[in-house]
Amino acid sequence: MRTAVIGATGFVGSALVPVLARRGEVIAVSRRGTAPDVPGVRAVAADVTDSLRGALEGVDVAYYLVHSLGSRNFSGLDRRAAENVAAEAERAGVSQIVYLGGLGDDQPQLSAHLRSRIETAAVLASGAVPVTTLRAAVIVGPGSAAFETIVALVDRLPVMVAPRWLSTPTQPIALDDMVRYLDGVAGSPEALGESFDVGGPETLTYGDMIKRIGRIRGRRPLILELPVLTPRLSSYWLHLVTPVRAAVARPLIEGLRNPTVAHDDRIRRLLSFPLTSFCDAARDALVPAPERRLVAR
Repeated sequence: MRTAVIGATGFVGSALVPVLARRGEVIAVSRRGTAPDVPGVRAVAADVTDSLRGALEGVDVAYYLVHSLGSRNFSGLDRRAAENVAAEAERAGVSQIVYLGGLGDDQPQLSAHLRSRIETAAVLASGAVPVTTLRAAVIVGPGSAAFETIVALVDRLPVMVAPRWLSTPTQPIALDDMVRYLDGVAGSPEALGESFDVGGPETLTYGDMIKRIGRIRGRRPLILELPVLTPRLSSYWLHLVTPVRAAVARPLIEGLRNPTVAHDDRIRRLLSFPLTSFCDAARDALVPAPERRLVAR
């Protein structure tokens, strides 16, 4: 099977590419044309908001893992990118598109970020190529903006004045489990044209995750909830105390007010394996990169 990963150098893409390379050639599509140094992987430079330049020629399954969060008009850019990918996949004769979207009910108060993820799925599905959508919440792993924000809060603030979104329920999933689902649906007839909710084995609040990471780090942060802290103020606050830019933090935080939990377990009937607990996933993600590479070998 020949696959293409659009967004190959991102947090999820860089973990997925080596796994896919075990069963066939992988076209790693990124803006700069870089790719993990893995046998069987060919890097292609392309900007999905402009043109894919034939990057999907001869591809059986195309993974769509990009988004424009942090850009001023991220929803418009995401719509254009999805239109380009759907059209190019149809032209190239791709058999399946696998899209990593976001959990969240389609309701009036849904954040712009989560609404854009739903719209992207719809745009991709408007083409002739069958789309498999996997909808996830927080993915726990090194490089995850949401996870690393939580770690930075734990490490830098012994006392946190936190907004109401700390009580929002979510269903975090380990990066390794997410990659296993993405790999498993490729070429599966049962997955064509389907949308699946995916999550880890536990439903937690963001406050729960902060406390659990605190225990792993040997810290006991004191959390003081401040209901009047708006998403805009929260984004500036995170910009000051974490590595996340305010332009990225604000749409993320607006999305944190919406519960993001899986409503069905159909994916478990298609792909059944033991799921990783939040604490185990967090410990793995906190291993320094050189040690993580040694463990992987």
